[in-house]
Amino acid sequence: MAASIPELIARGEGIQLEFKSTLSTPYRIARTLTAFSNTSGGTLLIGIADDGKIVGIDSEYKEMEKIERATDFLIEPPIDISYETRRLDGKTILLLTIPESSEKPHTALDERGNRTIYVRQRDKSVPTNHLMLDLETVDKKLIQTPMVKNLLQFLRKHDSITAERLGKLVNISDYRATKLLRALTTQGILLMVDKPRPARYSLK
Repeated sequence: MAASIPELIARGEGIQLEFKSTLSTPYRIARTLTAFSNTSGGTLLIGIADDGKIVGIDSEYKEMEKIERATDFLIEPPIDISYETRRLDGKTILLLTIPESSEKPHTALDERGNRTIYVRQRDKSVPTNHLMLDLETVDKKLIQTPMVKNLLQFLRKHDSITAERLGKLVNISDYRATKLLRALTTQGILLMVDKPRPARYSLK
């Protein structure tokens, strides 16, 4: 059974949940939607202030117009979302569900015409090239191996790495390098960008 609005509010904002009192522009919503799609999916409640106060929305049509502009014109590749309206305390809340994508990474177009990959970090949507590794959320033993230490040191200075480059960096086969990079991606440490090929990996 789907969680109620009060249950969601009680959880507070996090990696899979965000509140917005209203949507300011399609560009901003595009960042949030791509971040959820590129990470582990999530729920967006529109009509709820950051502090959890129920403010409601004035017009479902106006909010959906911004969302559809974001999904139809600003996000590549396109993403699928579902939404529903709920009433609470006499106010209308818009609930968006964004699944984790199998086609990630998705990019969001900004006001200047630039495309950026966004992911969720705690309760924020952030560009991947601005992320720092949260050592509290990952396998400490994995991080402490010499190969991974060298890899992370490399990625703090460079935007991304390929399996071939990692193999040369730590003197292992391309096969082992690919397995290591995929394991770190599964751990949530790295983000894989596979277009254009070969696949590149960056800090998440």
